[in-house]
Amino acid sequence: MGNKLVDLNNHLFVELERLNLTENLEIKEFNKEIERAKAITSIGNTIVSNAKLALETQKYIDLIGDKDTVPLMLQNKEDKND
Repeated sequence: MGNKLVDLNNHLFVELERLNLTENLEIKEFNKEIERAKAITSIGNTIVSNAKLALETQKYIDLIGDKDTVPLMLQNKEDKND
């Protein structure tokens, strides 16, 4: 699993596809899948909020002129551990 916003987007669409395939599930399995989707959505919202904060921080840095300080999550560098 990747750690980029595009990866999150892909995971959300995978879960959406899983939900589309739940019509043949028993109610217990269906409810379990719904809970899984809620958890994924909650975590996804937190990740997006964090990215938005980093973007706002970058805008502020650009505004004050300190371009040498870029939030790590906005740097366009590949992590050697990926």
